[in-house]
Amino acid sequence: MTKHSQETVIGQITSVFGVKGWLKVFSYTDPKEGILEYRNWTLVQNGNRIAAKLEEGRRQGQGIVVRLKGIDDRDLARSYCGADITVQTAELPELPEGEFYWHQLEGLTVYTTDNECLGEVDHLIETGSNDVLIVRATDRSIDQRERLIPYLPDQVVKAVSLAESTLTVDWDPEF
Repeated sequence: MTKHSQETVIGQITSVFGVKGWLKVFSYTDPKEGILEYRNWTLVQNGNRIAAKLEEGRRQGQGIVVRLKGIDDRDLARSYCGADITVQTAELPELPEGEFYWHQLEGLTVYTTDNECLGEVDHLIETGSNDVLIVRATDRSIDQRERLIPYLPDQVVKAVSLAESTLTVDWDPEF
């Protein structure tokens, strides 16, 4: 999703589960079960948008399984595999001061503490130890390199300004 979007992706339907229309879901929320807090989903698949209502869901092993309203057989459920699950950003809970959702960071212009433009946050990835900003070059960048910058507030990430669409990092441009 772009930074101007009114919705954000919170997961993806990966496969069917059982014969009664249940679906396996990969959740991007933290904790994983957080995806079950949202009842009104929009499924986005191959450019199509489908409104969906979460009827029930639960943890199943290492993953999450859900039942959506109106989906009650395996064949119909299979047609939703691969769909992204989005919700309205207005439904997301407020975060404490200094914390941000990934979708808020995507699209921000990244500057070093010396005011050198490194590019724009394309997306983030989770590595286990910390999240990583994937910064893609823009026409204003000092070069055309893609950079992977650890998202470590106060250590590497010095400032985030959503109002100015900027993120300031203490990062050597040679990396």
